[in-house]
Amino acid sequence: MALYDRDYVKNNSVAREEVEVQTRQGDLSTFIKATYQLFAATMISGAAGAYVGIGIADVIAANYLWIAIPWMLFGMFGLMMVKDKTPLNYIVLFAFTFVGGIILAPLLSRVLGMSGGGALVANAFITTSVIFGSLSIYAMNSKSDFSSWGKPLMIALVIVIVSMLLNAFVFHSPMLHVFMLGGIVLLMSGFVLYDTQNIIKGAYGTPIEGAFALYLNFFNMFSAILQIFGIFGSDD
Repeated sequence: MALYDRDYVKNNSVAREEVEVQTRQGDLSTFIKATYQLFAATMISGAAGAYVGIGIADVIAANYLWIAIPWMLFGMFGLMMVKDKTPLNYIVLFAFTFVGGIILAPLLSRVLGMSGGGALVANAFITTSVIFGSLSIYAMNSKSDFSSWGKPLMIALVIVIVSMLLNAFVFHSPMLHVFMLGGIVLLMSGFVLYDTQNIIKGAYGTPIEGAFALYLNFFNMFSAILQIFGIFGSDD
């Protein structure tokens, strides 16, 4: 008789592996749920900021760079510095998204002032939501790996930003501006695929990082689409 039952040991090892896999899957499921709950909360925070900002849209527009540049720098560095420090990380996240809504106020105010402006804003939001949701579902179910898209997307983002700055201060071409807005929509679509897949694979350290990435994707996509709708919906 053998000193021990090898099948018993093997079966126990398999069982332990199955439990570990189930535990990891459970943890990842909890992580994904927390990320998308936070993302939904950031959308509400951003909407609240836009509501507040509409009443002072002229003031925001007159001081736009003094608000937008610190906001971008704060988002790039501030949140990442406190991402593991609860509750400060949540305070910083919602402060950032609230101010993001305020920054959108001049654009929203301008479009709302057009004929049928309310419908333009609503259609831009619906269009953004449909594109964003469709891409998210595709990323979750696709067998394609988008994890290698990070570097090319960042390079493309830099190119688009530089091009928009050149157009704003040098070329002043309305047509080029429209093309750049279309480029932002395509670029953010790529980021949605990339970030969504990173979230479902557990590539982010905290739900806050994933929610922050999704918020920026939606924010930039909505801003670009709203500008396009505003341009083509204008009577001028």
